[in-house]
Amino acid sequence: MTNGIAERNYCTHFTSLSCSLSSCTMGKKSRVKIQKSGTGAMAVVSPKEMMNLISELLLKCSSAAPSPGKEWEEYVQIRGLVEKIRKKQKGISVIFEGSREEFFPKLMAWAQESGASCEGFEIANFAGEGFGLRATKDIKAEELFLWIPRKMLMTVESAKNSVLGPLYSQDRILQAMGNVTLALHLLCERADPSSPWLPYIKTLPGDYDTPLYYEEEEVRHLLSTQAIQDVLSQYKNTARQYAYFYKVIQTHPTTSKLPLKDAFTFDDYRWAVSSVMTRQNQIPTEDGSRVTLALIPLWDMCNHTNGLITTGYNLEDDRCECVALQDYKENDQIYIFYGTRSNAEFVIHNGFFFQENAHDRVKIKLGVSKSERLYAMKAEVLARAGIPSSSIFALHCSDPPISAQLLAFLRVFCMTEEELKDYLVGEHAINKIFTLGNTEFPVSWDNEIKLWTFLETRAALLLKTYKTSSQDDQCALEKPGLSLHSQVAIQLRLAEKQILERVVASGRAKRLHFQQQQEEGAPLPRYEESDIALLENAEADAKLPIILRKLEDEEGDDQAAVEQVLAQVQQLGQGGAARDLAPLIVNGDGGKVVVNGNGTDASLTEDTSPVLEVGGDASPIQEEDSVDANSTTPDTAVPAATQEQEGQTENGDKATASLSLEVDVDLSAERTGDEPKVNSE
Repeated sequence: MTNGIAERNYCTHFTSLSCSLSSCTMGKKSRVKIQKSGTGAMAVVSPKEMMNLISELLLKCSSAAPSPGKEWEEYVQIRGLVEKIRKKQKGISVIFEGSREEFFPKLMAWAQESGASCEGFEIANFAGEGFGLRATKDIKAEELFLWIPRKMLMTVESAKNSVLGPLYSQDRILQAMGNVTLALHLLCERADPSSPWLPYIKTLPGDYDTPLYYEEEEVRHLLSTQAIQDVLSQYKNTARQYAYFYKVIQTHPTTSKLPLKDAFTFDDYRWAVSSVMTRQNQIPTEDGSRVTLALIPLWDMCNHTNGLITTGYNLEDDRCECVALQDYKENDQIYIFYGTRSNAEFVIHNGFFFQENAHDRVKIKLGVSKSERLYAMKAEVLARAGIPSSSIFALHCSDPPISAQLLAFLRVFCMTEEELKDYLVGEHAINKIFTLGNTEFPVSWDNEIKLWTFLETRAALLLKTYKTSSQDDQCALEKPGLSLHSQVAIQLRLAEKQILERVVASGRAKRLHFQQQQEEGAPLPRYEESDIALLENAEADAKLPIILRKLEDEEGDDQAAVEQVLAQVQQLGQGGAARDLAPLIVNGDGGKVVVNGNGTDASLTEDTSPVLEVGGDASPIQEEDSVDANSTTPDTAVPAATQEQEGQTENGDKATASLSLEVDVDLSAERTGDEPKVNSE
């Protein structure tokens, strides 16, 4: 954070503005349907008929995962059931009369009464971007211009103390999934005429542009993209959660006083999930001992742009505070930075595509084949560097398109037996591990040629999995009458291809460069002890940041020691336990490498989001197919992972349905909203 923020006794940064403060094309907020009915005409449906449909939906969404290639078929079936339910629930939802704009003055008045800052900005409608904050005076970069006290926030803690509390105390799903708790909390407060949060709730969009609102034909545009698995999972999980809580609300004794008892529709839940998904952030609890999820009124009106996180939580004053990202003149729109999200994450969880996204990326799964002869040696070198032998990495829109972690992996992936020995037991073997991710110190010219050839080929094969070309997508975007959702889906599809095309071009250029170096007999840069300063002062992403466990220095060329080490590595290859190789293998949690942010549970993370970045609506990354150095098998089914950090395996909160229902349903795997977002207007 900047010095201006650090001075204010922040306990932590905010989650990378987890909410999509906007929900459309960059910064464009979701459009609002204004319906003038108070409750609408109740559809005449027998409770038994509705419960049968709900049970069928819950069963369908809780069944085993479909076989590969059948995911779309399952989605269509689930969608068909949901549409039947929606049709029978038409007119039941509570909808406020009037437009959002009519409620903004009450929001500002409530904020002022509650002790929030209300000077220096106003809510305004920006063409193409929807509602946002506009400066009413000049604001300097790093100037504190916005603060929101805790009492205005809707949090998991406030949900516990609300009418939802009795259910929360008994339901393990709510206890495990703060985002779901917030969604139901939001619905309960919306239905309560005396709720203190009504001035805020009435200013929320009436609907959103997340894929939960896409028509089936609009979702079809995402087929063959990397985002499709997350989109289908998001819909399935939302439907499953809805069906589960519909049953709970209708049958459990603790729900008798819930205002949702008489009206809890799929559209209600979809709206609440999208509201939370596009706005939630993590803040510390009052005692600062842990974090909790929160919706932050007014602040979540800000739209996104590239930059740095400029929001934190001041524990001393017990309020959220935001400083200006840059200098703003009077009448300028005030932006904030949501975090280093890919466009897939923005589209799925925020509802917009950000054209100028400096952090866009696509996933690539790579692994050393366990059947490969050199597997044990390669796995050992990778382990010393804190890199898993099989993982999901990222290909970036920037140049170079690969990070230090991926460069290190590819170098080891393409090493010969002699090169591997050099990094295991050779002179300065320990220190040389530091150079694996540094572009200044190639393993060999041949190794560089191999890795860039492999990457070029791999990216080219990934491009072939798309059903359309980049030119096709560009032509499609020019067609008149294209819906907003179709436009966003095609933009995302095109962006994925463009990243892969740049990787192909970059790989080709690098390959040719190193071939020339080899042909000219150029001397290979060698690591010397004096180069440690270069490694320490290099850019964060120019080297492998850490070794998780330093090995004992090998003294001299003692052949017996060499044979002992190689024997241990061979033992690993034959099934020996990794943690038994004390001098060789990292022990503990498998490694946590941080580039500019926080490492999460396993291996590497490349997310440069702040400390309190929320986990994503991600399913646990499934074990991917490994390949050997000569493989050119395309990645045709990249596992779903909302957070696309390199080497990161996300563990969703596993919760089992409790209460009186005889169901065993995991509602949280690939969950819909545990993703830090901001205002999806």
